[in-house]
Amino acid sequence: MEENISPVLRALVVSYLIRSIEWSEGRVRWVNTLKLPWEEEIVETDDPERVAVAIERMEIRGAPAIGVAAALAVALAATKLEEDDVRRLQQKLVGVVERLRKTRPTAVNLFWALRRVEAVIRREYSSADELRKYVIAEALKIYEEDIEMNRKIGEVGSRLIDDGDTILTHCNAGALATVAFGTALGVIRAAWYSGKKIKVIATETRPMLQGARLTVWELMKEGIPVRLITDNMVGYVMSRGLVSKVIVGADRILIPGYVINKIGTYTIAVLANYHKVPFYVAAPTSTIDYESKVEDVVIEERNPDEVRTVLMRTYITVPTVDVMNPAFDITPPELVTAIITEKGIATKPYDSSLARFRNS
Repeated sequence: MEENISPVLRALVVSYLIRSIEWSEGRVRWVNTLKLPWEEEIVETDDPERVAVAIERMEIRGAPAIGVAAALAVALAATKLEEDDVRRLQQKLVGVVERLRKTRPTAVNLFWALRRVEAVIRREYSSADELRKYVIAEALKIYEEDIEMNRKIGEVGSRLIDDGDTILTHCNAGALATVAFGTALGVIRAAWYSGKKIKVIATETRPMLQGARLTVWELMKEGIPVRLITDNMVGYVMSRGLVSKVIVGADRILIPGYVINKIGTYTIAVLANYHKVPFYVAAPTSTIDYESKVEDVVIEERNPDEVRTVLMRTYITVPTVDVMNPAFDITPPELVTAIITEKGIATKPYDSSLARFRNS
């Protein structure tokens, strides 16, 4: 690469090696994250229902990636539905939107992207082909915006990283959770490619092991130093002074500063607060929920066998034991040091600092 290329652009170029979702001539391709790190399987389809199933199964996962995938699924429907009547095509496309809304309940980017596409669907058009054109254009706009938002998050957030830092991250908020580059890992990438000598500690992230399988895979692919720990080691490594900062992603952020993220995030935030380790959240403004109250948030409960087994393969307990399996938890604002977005860094009080991003 040329020496004068910006560190963030260099990181972005390299991370394109990990492009989780792509649109190509009326088809959607994605990396099946359930197969990583053992197999780098690329799935391709022109069927919007197949994309919906991929979201449900967590072949496609991560809040930004889910939103982009849903928008592209509606674009697939627009290309595939053979309907010349504008009104009937609109009705069918709204039906596809409703199907996609039911795939997963917690990540707000899904609903944000679908609201945008639905607003385009409901406009007035002179022909079905004109409707198709605008729906596809909006989906591709959401796709490109995701890349740009992540680039800016990395650029903004890397300023908070010091040379020599060891950063703990939870779950996977990397290229595999977005179109490319990532949110929390985007900050780490940008810092690394700017020349800062940093290290990463990744939690395994039970029960689906997104940290062990995906975050480690991404970082090792780029040569960024990473060490894997079990989820229950977080207190140990912080007590030993081995963690400089925590950076995680988010599936939903409420205006008062509540952060809904992968189960275990709240525990890490409590430990970080106790050990006086800065706890940062990196997410695009599309993850901000400006309407919901904390009591309104639906926490997804997933298949109990995810907990009873290792990756739905080998039972590690009595197969009939009762199980709790919430996919997310809620970290209160007092435990969050700052929220990094593409529009800047929000700090307490979050109800004012996040609100300024709404129309900016």
